[in-house]
Amino acid sequence: MDLELTYTLGDLDAASALLVRVAQDRVERGEELWPPRSLTPERLERHYPRPGWRVAWHGGEAVGAYVLLDADPLFWPDDPPGEAAYLHKLGVHPGWQGRGLSHTLLEHAAAEARALGRSFLRLDTAAERPRLRALYAAAGFREVDVVQAGSWRVARFERRLTGETLA
Repeated sequence: MDLELTYTLGDLDAASALLVRVAQDRVERGEELWPPRSLTPERLERHYPRPGWRVAWHGGEAVGAYVLLDADPLFWPDDPPGEAAYLHKLGVHPGWQGRGLSHTLLEHAAAEARALGRSFLRLDTAAERPRLRALYAAAGFREVDVVQAGSWRVARFERRLTGETLA
């Protein structure tokens, strides 16, 4: 995607507003992804520290967001420290969906993780979401397994960053 994007770090309020919009759109389509009430800045910050948030902007409009974590003990409890970065809450504004922005955000996250010296970028998604699973596979992620993590049954994915060549 040839789109001029800028990124802000730690902008939890903008990330929350964007994710609420994404969640509301999914509810309207009958495809609830996240309950909108779970996406307030206060609730998000309980699990995802403010410094980990990234918001992608096109002009003055927030078009995408995600959070990058150093550890993910709920979904990846056996991982050695420093081996991977963990991506959560990837969202693309409904008006920008279908333009390849998810792949652009995933590439940005991979570049950040690589710059941190991480060997992998890891993420998870609900096991019953075949479209999201296909999206991650198309973006170069390998499905590792399907596990029960707390009350969630998730498909875990990873992308090896070491030895990758930049496109």
